[in-house]
Amino acid sequence: MYLTLAYRNIWRNRRRTLITILSITFAVLLACIMRSMQLGSYDKMIENSVRFHTGYIQIHKKGYWDDKVIDNSMPMDTSVIQSMTRVPGVDAYVPRLESFALASHGTQTKGAMVMGIDPEREHQLTLLKDKVVEGRYLTSGDEGVMIGQGLAEYLKIGVGDTLVLLGQGYHGASAAGLYPVQGILRFPLPQQNDQLVYLSLPTAQWLYGADNMVTTVALLIDDPDHTEKIVRDIRSQIDMEEYEVMDWKELVPELVQNIELDNVSGRIMLWVLYLVIGFGMFGTYLMMTAERIYEFGVMIAVGMRRFRLQGLVFLEILMMSVMGVLAGICLSLPVLIYFNKNPIRFPEEVGEMVETFGMEPVYAFSLDPVIFTNQAYAIFFMAIILSGYPIWKIQRMKVVESMRL
Repeated sequence: MYLTLAYRNIWRNRRRTLITILSITFAVLLACIMRSMQLGSYDKMIENSVRFHTGYIQIHKKGYWDDKVIDNSMPMDTSVIQSMTRVPGVDAYVPRLESFALASHGTQTKGAMVMGIDPEREHQLTLLKDKVVEGRYLTSGDEGVMIGQGLAEYLKIGVGDTLVLLGQGYHGASAAGLYPVQGILRFPLPQQNDQLVYLSLPTAQWLYGADNMVTTVALLIDDPDHTEKIVRDIRSQIDMEEYEVMDWKELVPELVQNIELDNVSGRIMLWVLYLVIGFGMFGTYLMMTAERIYEFGVMIAVGMRRFRLQGLVFLEILMMSVMGVLAGICLSLPVLIYFNKNPIRFPEEVGEMVETFGMEPVYAFSLDPVIFTNQAYAIFFMAIILSGYPIWKIQRMKVVESMRL
């Protein structure tokens, strides 16, 4: 009965009810879009820095992370590889041999990061094949190289030209070779675009004199949210005196710190938005209470208990809040789905400026369910708090005085 009465009451004054519902709808819509953009940007930063380079989980020889030299590489131990791949959540392993070398063509020379990879396994993790803009992708038996587009432009080298690599190999061996350029890659981050050179793993092992050696093994996992559990399971399977197992938060701690710092400022902006919308909601409740003082006085005068009237008003506010939240989520969902599939890209001039800070020039949007649930919780919490005013007003109201209005 009270639900029916509350529902009828809120539609007796349609204009007032619509103003209240629309204010809540606008708050949820704006908050969802704002939070989705923020979380989407974090996901894109993590994807660019983690998925396209370090991997979510990485295994290497103990001490390699503190001193990343090829002398700290490790043999490809079949038993260790099998024990890692048996852990639930691990889909595949991606072996790499990483080192540095001078890359040269003609009169141009530049330091480069050289990565020996298993081309097919690498594509499973980093989708590297999709980054090819010229030439073709490597195969396991190829003796050529793929290089970043920025590095290619600096060296003035193209597909079919010969790249000279000169560096230091395993245990001081000389590392020098001539390799035809088979493909040119474009990465979203300038650090990768300007430095990376890819060889097939056997070719890189021959170049550095590191037969059957790798510096790291990155893991392809089914769900990044399960990273910590998978790391614990792997550590229980292998000899931690010989190997290190690190998740992406340990691999790129500066990224975690940047995200946490930005997240704090984002939350502050969100609470400022809630504060502004809260005052708007309070204004509608204030108007609703002032307009119904006479009605409240009559109802109490004819015998309705104050706590029942207060409960009725609370139900009305709760119903309007539910309608506003649901409307806000329904309106924001198609918008966020569209921009999740079609991220907003910066104009070329602004994009170049953004790239100088090591970021991809794109606004990405997230569809994490927590975006919608958190807004619902926040609005309901505000509605409950703000409902205290009409409840307090009913409690302090003098029936005779209210009926004179």
